[in-house]
Amino acid sequence: MLKTAAALVLAFLAMLAISFVTSDTPPGTTTIPPAPQRAGDPAAGYQYLLYGDMVGRGIPLPLFQKTSGGKSDDDLDRTGDSQGIPFPYNVVETADGIKVVAPTCLACHAEKLNGRLVVGLGNNTVDLTRDQSATFRASDIAMQVGYGKNSPEWAAYHPLSRGYKAVGPYIRTAVRGPNSADKIFAALAAHRKADDLTWLDEPQFEVPKAVAPTDVPAWWLLKKKNALYYNALGRGDFARLASASGMLTMTDSAEASHIDERMVDVIAWIRTLEPPPYPFPMDAELAERGQVIFEKNCSKCHGTYGETPTYPNRVVKLATIGTDPLLAQTYQKYPEYHTWYNTSWYAQGPHKAELLPTDGYIAPPLDGVWATAPYLHNASVPTIEDLLNSPQRPAFWKRSFDNADYDPAKLGWRYTTETAQKDKETYDTTLPGYSNGGHTFGDKLSAEERRAILEYLKTL
Repeated sequence: MLKTAAALVLAFLAMLAISFVTSDTPPGTTTIPPAPQRAGDPAAGYQYLLYGDMVGRGIPLPLFQKTSGGKSDDDLDRTGDSQGIPFPYNVVETADGIKVVAPTCLACHAEKLNGRLVVGLGNNTVDLTRDQSATFRASDIAMQVGYGKNSPEWAAYHPLSRGYKAVGPYIRTAVRGPNSADKIFAALAAHRKADDLTWLDEPQFEVPKAVAPTDVPAWWLLKKKNALYYNALGRGDFARLASASGMLTMTDSAEASHIDERMVDVIAWIRTLEPPPYPFPMDAELAERGQVIFEKNCSKCHGTYGETPTYPNRVVKLATIGTDPLLAQTYQKYPEYHTWYNTSWYAQGPHKAELLPTDGYIAPPLDGVWATAPYLHNASVPTIEDLLNSPQRPAFWKRSFDNADYDPAKLGWRYTTETAQKDKETYDTTLPGYSNGGHTFGDKLSAEERRAILEYLKTL
């Protein structure tokens, strides 16, 4: 009897072992499950993106037009006061009737490519190497001289200045191109009460000085994701997560609720986006061979494409992926931000969100990947060819920041290899957070196999 029971147990354990070995889940990865999302109106979402008040304070319109102009060709064909205003900004009217120019989501989520503005493509030319708080200290003087501190114009402007001066010292990147959005939100959270989101002049927790640079992901990938951000940090309701951008200037949680309701429509519109088609000639036969190689070597993490696409939403552990760990490790080392978020207004109610750090990075979908250079989560690799052949990745490289300077052979930015960081436009992969190591899976492929995969990626 005991021998029979023992045999059954051993057989059961053997079945588990076989199941584990033959599982489609690669070792060193975990899968993120989906979360319920609110339905919205895509058309209303696009209008809010163009004209809405997610950031409801800014620079008085006459002052903006006088100092920065108001005749941009990249105004997204807007009408009214926003006509001629550059696409990263919008004109909104405050409760006091003051028209101000304020930044929008498109400051980070729109970019030119081959001379055409692509809404939803991450901004890859931004320069955050300077302390932006210095700019607003100068603007404060201009506002005081032009309007006075007791004016409604100052009241409409001051929250924007206050926000940028609070985050400015913490969001400087070491090179041009990468973004520091994670630090922006952490620094703003330090100045907001968790329950009602009102402003605190003094930070309530320490914000680390180190900046973990990130490459802004393309918006058209969102429809496939079960979590937001590179380490799958953002869980729950995507509109609630995205609405936190309003923390820059909002008054309190009542205003946060107003933004949250409208972000439902914005997320609905983002889910309609498709990547731009590859604009250069392709070798269809080579791409077909590349698809076979891709599906054999890459699809378990990055998914499959075509008429019946799949995407597994897998986080790859740091020990497996080997890419720069600073971003993921910062959330482990400094838990104050996600602890604040998970007790704040944003984590309450039926449409709550939460921040759950992981010990790795999520393998992204690759739709339109040809358009999203540079690569890796920290923008450290200029082309896909370099990504698939790690020994040839440059330690120091420099691009022109002309978004027509595209390399259709290597899929990414044309660049020169440098011997040191001679200026802030030279990417230095020796800096903490800026490493180009890891993701060496392409090294095992032959040169011909890599060339075929490159051709296939053009079709996605």
